[in-house]
Amino acid sequence: MHDSFKENANLIWHLKKGNEDAFSFLVKNFNHQLCVYASSLLNNESLAEDIVQNVYIKTWEKRKLLSENFSIKSFLYKSVYNEYIDQYRKNRSVTLLEKKYIEALDTIVEEDYSVLEKLYHLVQKEIQNLPPKCKNTFLLSKQEGLSNAEISEYLNISIKTVEAHITKAFCLIRERVNLNPNMNTFLFLLFDKKIIE
Repeated sequence: MHDSFKENANLIWHLKKGNEDAFSFLVKNFNHQLCVYASSLLNNESLAEDIVQNVYIKTWEKRKLLSENFSIKSFLYKSVYNEYIDQYRKNRSVTLLEKKYIEALDTIVEEDYSVLEKLYHLVQKEIQNLPPKCKNTFLLSKQEGLSNAEISEYLNISIKTVEAHITKAFCLIRERVNLNPNMNTFLFLLFDKKIIE
């Protein structure tokens, strides 16, 4: 029975019928990737899990409205994204930069829901591959949130050197990840949102 749930239309059909085994299969198979996706949006594991749980609850409550013609994976990713936007708008006013960030995410989400997760992991990997001084400076700026002047004082190097290291890091990451224009925009916004762990 559980093998039959792997087929999208069959899984949705069973969900619409209220089959709890189908719902358990859904949670088991998508929970990890949805939590990673939500974490990449929020940089808060606990809130990410809350958002994913809300999506599951709403999916179950509205299961009869699901269409067997739609990808359940796409539906779940879009639901997590929508839940994130709803929470984001409730909790704070949106600045121009944040609006651009949301628009960039929306473009990515519309294109391919798995792209953001892949990009997140690729960027993490390439940060670790940066030259040591470049990596250290970059993380002090983008992870710790230090200003260029603070980094300059902390590392006892010039502000120009700090700027050069950060610029080099962006260039290397962008080149190695081989970003298309939409991802390029998202890369800069990703660091401004301090998603990097």
